[in-house]
Amino acid sequence: MKMKYNFSKEDLAEIQAARKKNRDKQTDKRLEVLELRCKGMSHEAIAETTGFHRSHVSNLIRKYFNEGLESVAEKHYHGHRRNMSIEEETALLEEYSKKAKSGQMLTVKELASAYEDKVGHRISSGQIYRVLHRHDWRKVMPRSRHPKKASEEVIATSKKLTPESMN
Repeated sequence: MKMKYNFSKEDLAEIQAARKKNRDKQTDKRLEVLELRCKGMSHEAIAETTGFHRSHVSNLIRKYFNEGLESVAEKHYHGHRRNMSIEEETALLEEYSKKAKSGQMLTVKELASAYEDKVGHRISSGQIYRVLHRHDWRKVMPRSRHPKKASEEVIATSKKLTPESMN
């Protein structure tokens, strides 16, 4: 069987150094595939050892030769796929922060429409609340009335009572 990709001793040293620096288990398994291939194992044997499918082993080796070690060693799932960076969000909220500090009323609907204009598409209501939470904004609203306040009727009757009539 003809080998399409041949590893050199420098490749092996580079892969082993990357494995030593790495702290991610998934990335380590991908680097292990390359290391085992450098040591001469077949794709089937590597697949059996690592638990990957044979075609995935082949794809990892091809990717290493075509795109370099970074393409295999990088963490693929970064998470937090946001529409804007933290700095952009901060800049957007800064103008509304000034309005809020001056005592003007601010609504989430306003913020959401500004956010949507900035990113160029609609967002869910939950997303704007996550943005606000990320920047330590909280809902501060005056209560319209005290929850234990007596009704106007009870207050009026209690004013009519005199200390003599209570005995």
